[in-house]
Amino acid sequence: MHTVRYRSKLERKIIESQLKVKITRDVPIKLHPFMTYFKGFEKVEAVKKIFGERTEKVLADLKVEFAGTRGYMGVNPHDGHILIGANYLKVGDFVDIYLDIIHELVHVRQFMEGKELFDDNYSYTDRPTEIEAYRHTVNEARRIGLNDERILKYLNTEWMTDKDVRRLAKTLGIKCS
Repeated sequence: MHTVRYRSKLERKIIESQLKVKITRDVPIKLHPFMTYFKGFEKVEAVKKIFGERTEKVLADLKVEFAGTRGYMGVNPHDGHILIGANYLKVGDFVDIYLDIIHELVHVRQFMEGKELFDDNYSYTDRPTEIEAYRHTVNEARRIGLNDERILKYLNTEWMTDKDVRRLAKTLGIKCS
């Protein structure tokens, strides 16, 4: 992907007119109701712990966007909807997807509270919003019967080094072998 910043709107218009093409850049994003694709989460105790008595309303109002062949899940920092890689949803491990949804729902709540989800003052594994989301996720992983080895496997992602994973695991009280 190439990113070029034009110095002015006039420069962009001149280039567009020379190329004789028009690209509509302000396009609507197709959002879907979360509960259409993720049923029963309003009854999950871990989700109720995240949103409390507002659980059903939050999930009923929550939107989800499916896109692309790359990526996992995240929360849009502009409006708080969940982004999910369509391929990950299709071929990912069911338990990992379930735990990722729990993780992202914590970020949805954090967004609603006005917290900075991507605070660059912290590394990913030290970021308070990530630690909180992982705590909820690890608690749910334990509740559904995952042992520390399987939880460690869940935590291991390509954007974290082994050292990062071990540090996060220690913070979360997960034993590393």
